[in-house]
Amino acid sequence: MAVSKSTAHAGRTGALFVAPAGLLTLVLFVIPLGILVWMSLQDYPLLGKPTFTGFDNYLDIPGNEVFIQAIGFTLAYTVVTTVVMFLISFVLVAIANSRRRATKFYRTSYFLPYVVGTAAATLLWFVDSDPVIGVFNQVLVGLHLVDKPIAFLASPTLAFWSIIVLVSWKFMGFQVIVLLMGLQSIPTALFEAARVDGASRWQQLRFITIPSLRPTLALLFILSVTGSLLAFDQFLILTKGGPDNSTVSVVFAVYNTAFVNFDMGKAAALSVVLLVVLLLISAIQLPLLRRKDV
Repeated sequence: MAVSKSTAHAGRTGALFVAPAGLLTLVLFVIPLGILVWMSLQDYPLLGKPTFTGFDNYLDIPGNEVFIQAIGFTLAYTVVTTVVMFLISFVLVAIANSRRRATKFYRTSYFLPYVVGTAAATLLWFVDSDPVIGVFNQVLVGLHLVDKPIAFLASPTLAFWSIIVLVSWKFMGFQVIVLLMGLQSIPTALFEAARVDGASRWQQLRFITIPSLRPTLALLFILSVTGSLLAFDQFLILTKGGPDNSTVSVVFAVYNTAFVNFDMGKAAALSVVLLVVLLLISAIQLPLLRRKDV
């Protein structure tokens, strides 16, 4: 009996500790999620009385050309951003992990852009990309690499790659620091033993470094994919979705539906679909972090 009372007391104590977090989850997530789902079943104008329409908002999604185009663009953006950032991060982390002079300076310079807010960094990039007063064109013209200024945001291709370069510059430092911490956590004795056995640098990379970094790489992959799918600030400030809606992301399409077209019901339905997709992607990716062989 004494044991059961102690267990019950411990259970109540644990519940009290968990209660604040549970209350925050209820107020900030569960209740808003319920309201969002309810809104998605309504014809809900921004100003006006909502009308129940059932699943009409969901059935209209396949015919929403802007949203379908936004899905394609967001997927392409996610793939390119993830690949580019990982490739460059591997090179930079090799430099940051070396014993050469000014290594601390390299690490700090890599991480500084990450400290700047995304909106502020994008606005800075927008000014620097200007054909008239932008620093980028002044440097290119001054070095005689181009004959005349380039309108970086005037065509879909240039706008797309301008965003890729911005995002890589902004978030590269975070990946480099995380990879550096993972690399430095590998016991040096493993590399010493491999060198004694005659292993080449490629073999050390293949059989020691990469296997040891797999949990770190999986975490960075999840963060990169999720962050890319939810990207919004850089598109709103840098390109405003242009030219010709070529850089409208999924979240940007939801924003336009809600606050430009003033259709909160359809925007809520799009948000629910995006939430379900993110949950599915997370369900697929999270086992990468839990696998014992990684």
